[in-house]
Amino acid sequence: MELVLHRTYFEKGTNSVLFLNSKFLGFTIELPWRKNQKSVSCIPEGTYVLKPRFSEKFKHHLILENVINRSLILIHPANDALKELRGCIAPVTYLSGIGKGTTSKLLFKKIVSLCYQAFERKEKVILTIKS
Repeated sequence: MELVLHRTYFEKGTNSVLFLNSKFLGFTIELPWRKNQKSVSCIPEGTYVLKPRFSEKFKHHLILENVINRSLILIHPANDALKELRGCIAPVTYLSGIGKGTTSKLLFKKIVSLCYQAFERKEKVILTIKS
């Protein structure tokens, strides 16, 4: 299974269109590109393997493997990148501004469900990020 983010970079955030197997799924928000600096930048473009993860804060969510010079890069709900993200990716149903969106939890739950179904089928789940 392949998720693809098509990014557009702005000074105050990064907005993306999200596709699943070439079909439109929604949008994502991230921090602006600041040379992959921890906690203040989105991650570099590339292809990453997604794995299931559980925490008390986010419950079932997703983690990206092998992000260069970064760790704990997650896919989790958020509606304002600058206020709620530290390098992670947040799916949003609608974009409401640069690095901002709405109804994140709705799309997040859909993505987690689709990915966890793929994990149960023993499929590899990848995320490709490009501009």
